[in-house]
Amino acid sequence: MKKKQVLIIIGAIFLAVLIWRIILLVTKDSGKGSNRFTRPPVAVEVDSVRYGSIQEVETFTGTVTPIYQYILAPKVAGRVIQINKRIGDWVKKGEVVARIDDSEYQQAVREAEANLKIAQASLREATSQFALTRQDLERVQSLQEKGIASSAELDAAETNFNAQKSRLELANAQVEQREASLKSANIRLSYTVLVVTEPGFIGERYIDEGSLLAPNAPVVSVIGIDTVIVQTTVIERVYGRIRIGQSAEVGVDAYPDRKFYGKVARIAPMLQEASRVAKMEVEVTNDSLLLKPGMFTKVKVVLAQKDTAQVVSSRAVVSRTGGSGIFIVPDSVAVARYIPVQLGIVTPEKTEIISPQISGLVVTLGQHLLEDGSPVILPKSEQRPAESKTKK
Repeated sequence: MKKKQVLIIIGAIFLAVLIWRIILLVTKDSGKGSNRFTRPPVAVEVDSVRYGSIQEVETFTGTVTPIYQYILAPKVAGRVIQINKRIGDWVKKGEVVARIDDSEYQQAVREAEANLKIAQASLREATSQFALTRQDLERVQSLQEKGIASSAELDAAETNFNAQKSRLELANAQVEQREASLKSANIRLSYTVLVVTEPGFIGERYIDEGSLLAPNAPVVSVIGIDTVIVQTTVIERVYGRIRIGQSAEVGVDAYPDRKFYGKVARIAPMLQEASRVAKMEVEVTNDSLLLKPGMFTKVKVVLAQKDTAQVVSSRAVVSRTGGSGIFIVPDSVAVARYIPVQLGIVTPEKTEIISPQISGLVVTLGQHLLEDGSPVILPKSEQRPAESKTKK
């Protein structure tokens, strides 16, 4: 009997524990469900969907360089006796910038002219002698045909004729040589005058009057800045999106309130292995002459552009495991709905939404606290009329 009572007591205890566990589990599940439906609303900021133009712009840093630059330098040695220009002066094509003492080169020209005259006199004498020997040869040939002149006389006349012919050819060659020498002397004389080959500004002046120059020693540099080249580099990430002719906006620190506009003129066909960047040149018309070589620049190039696009604030876009999306608040209720989206052009301020079409307000702040279906509290300016009446 006692054994039976013990078994009954143990069974009752087990049944009580089992009932308590079931009640506890039911209570927890009920509490979870209650929390799911009574989640507190999240205060958010919202913005509207807009339709308009959008541009994707990449910014590069670069340096202004002239469209062309060259150095005037003499090809002969000598002492500088005159320099007409200083830095910043404008020079036109064909203008004389500097002169070198040409006394020695003038003397060389006079000597070459005298030698040419001697050679020409020798040529005239050789021509005259050649004419005489030709006449003598023709006379002997005529007499030999008549049987009057001997073969020995004919051979002597032919030999004399050939010798004079050779002397005439030599005299002609000497005249050509003297003419070439005179031409060379005149060319060396012309090197003593430094003339501008392309118009521009004097960028640098390297020497002063009285300086003794060696051949190819720089005197002044000339730069052309009616058009300038902005040299910059392109990183690999955007290299494939740069095209010749793309519009570019250039800004410089010297004129912070002014913008200059140009186009991508050239891009290197290779990336440098060490830095993984490619050189790019933007050509800018510099009618105002405000852009100067050496200025630091910021270059903005338009990589993509649409005149009409569905855009939202870039702050509204969130990344989830499945891709990108946004939270919207429909017009009828203050509940956030998550919508996966396909992105287009992305900028720091706004982002293009290619699909789907969006209606309602877009959450721009507080998304990290939201899930699909989360209740939200809108700013007073965006609250629905129904919500306002309820709160009153």
